Parts: sequence; C-alpha cells; structure tokens
Amino acid sequence: MISKERAVQLVEELLSKEQQGSPWLPEVAVHHVKKHAFGWLFVCQSVEYVRSGDPAHLLVGSGPYLVDGQDGSIHHIPVTTYHHEDWEQLYLQQIKGVRPPDPLLAAVRTLVRHDGTVAALRHLRGQAPRLTPGQAKAYVVALRNGAEPPEELVRLTREEERCPPLPIETLAGPVR
Repeated sequence: MISKERAVQLVEELLSKEQQGSPWLPEVAVHHVKKHAFGWLFVCQSVEYVRSGDPAHLLVGSGPYLVDGQDGSIHHIPVTTYHHEDWEQLYLQQIKGVRPPDPLLAAVRTLVRHDGTVAALRHLRGQAPRLTPGQAKAYVVALRNGAEPPEELVRLTREEERCPPLPIETLAGPVR
C-alpha cells in the first residue's frame, strides 16, 4: 500500500515535471488530499490561490489526480468525469481492465436453460437491438455451450451513452 506521504511525493514530483515542461502555466501545488478506496485523491490548485485564497488566482476545470494505492501510478480524472456518477467504475474499466457486468447475461442464461435457444434469442434481440441476428446467435450459443459471450458482443448489450465521460488518463507509474 502506498502511504499518504509517498503519494504526496509522487504528485509533487509530477507537478514539478509539468511546470518545467510548461513554464508559462501558473505554478500548481497540492491543495487537498483525501483517502479513497483506490488510493489517494489530490486536488491541486495554483500556488497563488493556496497562499492567498484570492479567487482571482483560482484554477477551475482540471479535476483531481488519483494515486493508485496499490502501485503508485498517477491518473488524472477530468472534472466532468469526476462528477459523473460512476467515475469509480470507469477507473476500474479503463485503468484496471475490469470488465463491466453484462446486463442481460443472467436472464439470457436462464432462458436458454429453461425455455430454449429460440426464447433466449427473442429476448436478447428485444433487449439489445444493436446485436445483429448472427451476433445474437453467437451470444446465445456461447451461453448454451457453457462459455461466456465475447466482450465485443457483450458491449452491444449495454446502453450507449449519449455523452460519454472523458477518459481517465494515466500520467505516471506504476512505481517500482
């Protein structure tokens, strides 16, 4: 587990590198650190604002940094993504590679078992109209054979977001 002190050190090193690479930007410092289930969340702010509290020096729209508590990697969470209701789930998907749940898997599996392939296909096509008939068949056949449907088919069972959140960006790490 990465300690708070080590996480602060990592973020301060990153901010220093960013300042050296973009000297025309205002100097930024750690303003607030909060423990999170995934590690440490950092709110950074202009040094002038931290010193003075003057809103004229307030930086807005950046979003927090997350230092992963397991490996010390640093991720920037865009502010609009951070205010998205499921940013933690996005982190797990985008950074940790955790596959999001298939919303139809249990129901289709039950239908295949109890009512047969045709009933399962009918239900699946009604709930996931983006699947072509061939894709729906491949999905159901995989379940019938005791396997998981491929991710490219499962992706089509989820609702498309009209305005998806900005991606979480890995800036550094993992730390050795």
